[in-house]
Amino acid sequence: MEQTYIPETLERLAAAVEALLFASPEPLSDGELARLTGWEPRQVAAAVAMLERRLAEDPTRGLCLVRVNNGWQLATRPDFAPLLARLREPRPPAPLSRAALETLAIIAYKQPVTRAEIDHLRGVRSESALQSLQDRELIEEAGRADGPGRPILYRTTEKFLHWCGLNSLDDLPPLPEPETPAGAEDPHTSPAAGSD
Repeated sequence: MEQTYIPETLERLAAAVEALLFASPEPLSDGELARLTGWEPRQVAAAVAMLERRLAEDPTRGLCLVRVNNGWQLATRPDFAPLLARLREPRPPAPLSRAALETLAIIAYKQPVTRAEIDHLRGVRSESALQSLQDRELIEEAGRADGPGRPILYRTTEKFLHWCGLNSLDDLPPLPEPETPAGAEDPHTSPAAGSD
């Protein structure tokens, strides 16, 4: 029979939250922390705030608490980055190709979107880029569009938010305004605007 561990005080709850976040490879939400500890969400929020304060105020600690993808995660303090760079790390995955980055940006801003729409915006076919992004679990199928052939719709995943360090898609930077070519008149200010 599985034993459950329920911390008896708020201090122990903060320690339990720290242990869970240390052991978890993914961020944990307040709801997940409440389920795992057996405490109410408002009490978990108080314990998270306590842990966040302790880590921020104690210069002898090497970790900090960060909010990622609507969850909490333990991370190393930014001032230790040069030291951590000395660690011998396994070879990182190959960087995304330019085609994959273009495709990912289109999906992030236009989702849900079909391959035909992506191809139209890029001006080239995108099958291999889509496959690469799916293999990395940065995008996923989001159903099918209405219309001939009912094409697959694509959207970004939770892993995409984590990969980009975003809480939600609302945190994406705004797209730049399109530039009017030099010498071209703005159709909104042109005297001929609105005339036939």
